[in-house]
Amino acid sequence: MKNFIEELRWRGMIHDMMPGTEELLQSGPQAGYIGFDPTADSLHIGSLVQIMTLVHFQRCGHKPIALLGGATGMVGDPSGKSQERNLLSEEVLQHNLACVQKQLAKFLDFDTGENAAEMVNNYDWFKEYRFLDFIRDIGKHITINYMLAKDSVKTRLETGMSFTEFSYQLVQGYDFLWLYQHKNCKLQLGGSDQWGNIVTGTELIRRKLGGEAYALTTPLIKKADGSKFGKTESGNVWLDPAKTSPYKFYQYWLNASDEDAANYIRIFTLFSKEEIEAIQAEHEQAPHLRTLQKALARDITRRVHSQQDLEMAEKASGILFGKSTKEDLESLDENTLLAVFEGVPQAHIGKDALGKPIAELLTEACDNLVFASKGEARRMIKGGGVSINKTKVTDSEAPFATELLAGKYLLVQRGKKNYYLFIVD
Repeated sequence: MKNFIEELRWRGMIHDMMPGTEELLQSGPQAGYIGFDPTADSLHIGSLVQIMTLVHFQRCGHKPIALLGGATGMVGDPSGKSQERNLLSEEVLQHNLACVQKQLAKFLDFDTGENAAEMVNNYDWFKEYRFLDFIRDIGKHITINYMLAKDSVKTRLETGMSFTEFSYQLVQGYDFLWLYQHKNCKLQLGGSDQWGNIVTGTELIRRKLGGEAYALTTPLIKKADGSKFGKTESGNVWLDPAKTSPYKFYQYWLNASDEDAANYIRIFTLFSKEEIEAIQAEHEQAPHLRTLQKALARDITRRVHSQQDLEMAEKASGILFGKSTKEDLESLDENTLLAVFEGVPQAHIGKDALGKPIAELLTEACDNLVFASKGEARRMIKGGGVSINKTKVTDSEAPFATELLAGKYLLVQRGKKNYYLFIVD
């Protein structure tokens, strides 16, 4: 059986580990769990660290349990938060849970073998648990002093913290206790910001049952330049293609610095140590080819989305840099096309404008967005510097005769780097 701790260690994925954890995992296959927060209807790439932890756990012969926080999502985890979050309605929560469950199924094997992954929802054991029973059975085992000592509490004492959030660590601690009793689960994994909540669970198991349970956390990912991992100017990088297109997802990894890519490729891919070292050696021979970033982006995009989405993203990536064909452009779906040209000037033009000479189309019909005058347009066309939908324009007086992209778009390229996107309606 492959050594899970050694696998995480060389990948740089261990932050804290309780004494005895390594010995437990060497003693034979174990069940271990990670909780996933259903506050949105998609996980984002920050969640990928924990997903990959469970993937490695299963590949090393152990049984991963993905706990969906149907109950804890109604409370809100204060760890790493500066203020209390809005609580979710049950309807929203159920929708989010279904979406997250579908995403996790892309990474873990829930069907075959003794170590098949399992998905649980803590709402199932909390929905009938009465408050008075909970504080009598669970609350009496953990002191206020113990709870106040947690960083997730101490950092919020000055600004204020509701009892709802204060009680979160007890609720999460009971999750561990329940899984220990009903699933023989002796290990909880999570991000380093979860250490306090996790050890509350191990302490509860020790005090209430006299049992031994263990904890392991992964480092929080930070970018080398100090900016927040998983964030772009438009917000989170999501796993749902409707929220973050496969093209943008691919670009996020492709644009990583050399230092970040060397870290990410260990954490987020399934490449072996030898494969990664070979990729890095090749990258160092010609850093400008970005071999490291391309290997990283391809692997993650393929596994999070699909081979087809990866191919689309790669085609789209070549378009802005002049390495694509007319066929590549025409093969893009509407969402990818709009994602690629999100930052370029855009405008609407009427269908009747398409019958006009191209010099007129690119001036008056386009509100002079591309060219200020017909003379300027004619000179640029004569010099071979204008393309429409990746087709070079040679006659400034001929009407437009190229198929619209996705049935309604015109892409005008002026020179090598200036693009304009027109919606024909």
